[in-house]
Amino acid sequence: MTDPLRGAVLGHPIGHSKSPALHNAAYAALGAELGYSAIDVQEPALEGFLAQVRAEKHWYGLSVTMPLKNVAVGLMDELTPTARALGAVNTIVCTQTPAGVTHLRGDNTDVAGLVNALRHAGVAERPRAAILGGGGTAVSAVAALVQLGAPEITVFVRNLAKGSDVLAVAANLGVAISVELFDGAADALAGFDVVISTLPPRGADALAHAFAAQGAAVDGALLLDAAYDPWPSALAQAWEQAGGGVVAGIEMLLYQGVEQVKLFTVAAGYSALDTEQVGDVMDVMCDAIGVHRRDPHEQNMAG
Repeated sequence: MTDPLRGAVLGHPIGHSKSPALHNAAYAALGAELGYSAIDVQEPALEGFLAQVRAEKHWYGLSVTMPLKNVAVGLMDELTPTARALGAVNTIVCTQTPAGVTHLRGDNTDVAGLVNALRHAGVAERPRAAILGGGGTAVSAVAALVQLGAPEITVFVRNLAKGSDVLAVAANLGVAISVELFDGAADALAGFDVVISTLPPRGADALAHAFAAQGAAVDGALLLDAAYDPWPSALAQAWEQAGGGVVAGIEMLLYQGVEQVKLFTVAAGYSALDTEQVGDVMDVMCDAIGVHRRDPHEQNMAG
């Protein structure tokens, strides 16, 4: 009897992750016998964990979250063009070669997740854009904002050295970018049409208090906070009180998760999902995380 095929989300901390609820709901709806769980893995342990995945040969895919997205890049057998350009992996597709060797392909579905979450929220064309943080999700945010037509991007980081990755990605993508110290973010945020926070949970709490104290108005501007637990975050509350629109990180998780399900089911030997199946998957994933279902025309937006 062969072991059942397995998948998981890796990161640290990981107990808050809603990815298992999303993926297990999707596979149940598809009738796919695929397990999916959350596994706490810190950066020094990732190489050893992937060696175990290679040896066990019953994995179809892994989702990768903070703080592993950058370190995963150097541990892959293959990178998709998107993952290579960004230097960040959030999706590992596991397949077996004819010789029975496990092959790990690093991909990145965060870009599609961000783009579609912001489009769903009604992001403006050619938005004045800012990013909080300079890690693995921040490079995906740069690529997403390029797709949304942002003419230039400002990135706020606590240490200017953390801006090197986003500067490299912006150069590859041909977008103007400036990297500024995080201390100035509270004074500047009201000048943007869209702000993407890529900071970990509670990482923007101090900024939220400083921003709220200013009493600035951000009418019509959008904040997407990738951290969704606890929710609403302090920054989301301050932004909403200032008159802005808030996009929960769970929306990004939903859209990038749909793309992962498409990749993982094929890796597990199932047929590629058709349009109707994508719609069914989105419905049950929305139900699993307590967000409203999408309109039919939105259900296959991501490519």
